[in-house]
Amino acid sequence: MPSLPLSLRRYGEDAAGRLPVLLIHGLFGAAANWHGIARRLAAERPVLVPDLRNHGESPWGVPMDYPAMVADLLALLDAEGIDRAHLVGHSLGGKVAMWLTLTEPGRVGSLVVADIAPVTYGRRFDGLIAALSALPLAELRDRRDADRRLAASIPNAALRGYLLQNLVQDSGGQWRWRLNLPVLADSLDAILGFPDAAGLQFPGPTLFLYGGRSDYLSGEALPRIRSLFPLARLRSIPNAGHWVYSDQPEAFSVAVAGFLKD
Repeated sequence: MPSLPLSLRRYGEDAAGRLPVLLIHGLFGAAANWHGIARRLAAERPVLVPDLRNHGESPWGVPMDYPAMVADLLALLDAEGIDRAHLVGHSLGGKVAMWLTLTEPGRVGSLVVADIAPVTYGRRFDGLIAALSALPLAELRDRRDADRRLAASIPNAALRGYLLQNLVQDSGGQWRWRLNLPVLADSLDAILGFPDAAGLQFPGPTLFLYGGRSDYLSGEALPRIRSLFPLARLRSIPNAGHWVYSDQPEAFSVAVAGFLKD
């Protein structure tokens, strides 16, 4: 499968020689979301933080499914001369990390999955994509104007702030989305699902971290996790929702760093 060259941020180059960490962001996210976590982890080892396809500064393309996103990451690791890495993925990025681990286990030192499971989720994002797509970009005065216009359809101010990180101005002053919204809309079934993993398993060190206030990791997902990742540990981060690394960055960083040391 043809891969796309992903935009990449590097941290911890002084820690060369240690097995690196690859941080993978979630849907509507970007490498910049991981900046604080990456700086903490970079004290111990190199950290690579890409933008997934159709996100951030990376190219747009189809398909937007897990095999394609994994092919992009494998090409990135090859280009960086990295045979193996620890993987840490949140939400969509967690599913990408899981699929890479299951299909290419020899490339993975250990796996950390943040607030997602290898199961199919309901249609949670149609309304968000519709609201972003309907924003009249040519009429916007500034980012505050965009926030005001989105408030009725997206009342959660923190969520609006997260999404509006993807709104940028081009050299001519025109506002545009860094997200490929049409492709994301057309790909939601693939994004919310998970590929058929029959016969696949990763019997290596795995940690599932989840927010204590999140509903993404239900008890119904546990048998699926255990079948694919038999050595998986599960740990709750108190006072955190789905964006667990943002809600409790210190607790999240300590949990990940401690797991990688083990």
